[in-house]
Amino acid sequence: MEKAYLVLGSGEVYEGQRIGAAGSSIGELVFTTGMVGYLETLTDPSYAGQIIMQTFPLIGNYGVIPGDFEGKPVAKGYVVRELCGTPSNFRSEYELDRFLREAGIPGICGVDTREITRLIREHGVVNAMICDEPPKDLGGINSFAVTGVVSEVSCRDKYVCPAEGEKKYSVALIDYGAKKNIIRCLNRRGCEVTVYPCGTAAEEILAADPDGIMLSNGPGDPAENTHCIEQIKKLIGKKPLFGICLGHQLTALAMGGETVKLKYGHRGGNQPVRQCGGSRTYITSQNHGYAVVGCSLKGVGKEIFVNANDGSCEGMDYPGMNCFTVQFHPEACSGPRDTEFLFDRFTAMMGGDQDA
Repeated sequence: MEKAYLVLGSGEVYEGQRIGAAGSSIGELVFTTGMVGYLETLTDPSYAGQIIMQTFPLIGNYGVIPGDFEGKPVAKGYVVRELCGTPSNFRSEYELDRFLREAGIPGICGVDTREITRLIREHGVVNAMICDEPPKDLGGINSFAVTGVVSEVSCRDKYVCPAEGEKKYSVALIDYGAKKNIIRCLNRRGCEVTVYPCGTAAEEILAADPDGIMLSNGPGDPAENTHCIEQIKKLIGKKPLFGICLGHQLTALAMGGETVKLKYGHRGGNQPVRQCGGSRTYITSQNHGYAVVGCSLKGVGKEIFVNANDGSCEGMDYPGMNCFTVQFHPEACSGPRDTEFLFDRFTAMMGGDQDA
């Protein structure tokens, strides 16, 4: 294997072996704690602009299974401790290194991912570069910023995904980088889903008269998506509305709230979320670097979930607006499905249940 380097904007240099595509790549280096689900991670549009580092040491052992893809791979790079070159799984079609090459994602293996993770946890998210030779000047690395990524990952034209079995409801899904399993969860509940590009005007969506509106996950800083926020302002209160991840953050901003960038984010399939006013703690799948400031929505919404580790906002209810949102992924695939009942709440709202 060829030699490669992972160079951090803070100056650290890690030598390893090249995997995936050739060439150099700069991105925001983030870590995810999932023990499984690397395919879903690599095909999650929410990782646009980022170099993904897996904290679990062995990656690729069950190969590549196209049926598990969540979207188009858009990551800037991939960092693992050990890449398995001989996968063993009856569903596997080829090895992960080939996937990375074909997707154009440069990667590196053989580095101490534990050490790098500890560095990020202590000092915060850092930009990084995967390259064949360390650059003498770190300016290009540190000047990188994740911007304009929602429009890059959103669909270009609207399309329709029919319900499984009898059609019960029609749902308008605004695609900020939607994972496929959001659509599957709705289809299984009898929902015909029309997927709209992120820039679609609220008037066009309301003219189609859907039974409910879903706001998807997506990448980047929520506050830069001013057009999307303005459209959500026009949608709230008109139809039952359910937002996930970026959709949760954009709704908060549309309601006059604030968002903040987390020190190193929440990424992985083992994030604990506590239900406010109850005794339940759910294990959830998450992928986000920003959080809603719950107290900024006082008098407008109420927190329904908080992160059990750091207390950050994980869900909001907007009384009288027929609207609720969550930061985590109830459609998690791969990951725990403890909170998939939230899709049932959404369909109950579309059925006229005001207490759902």
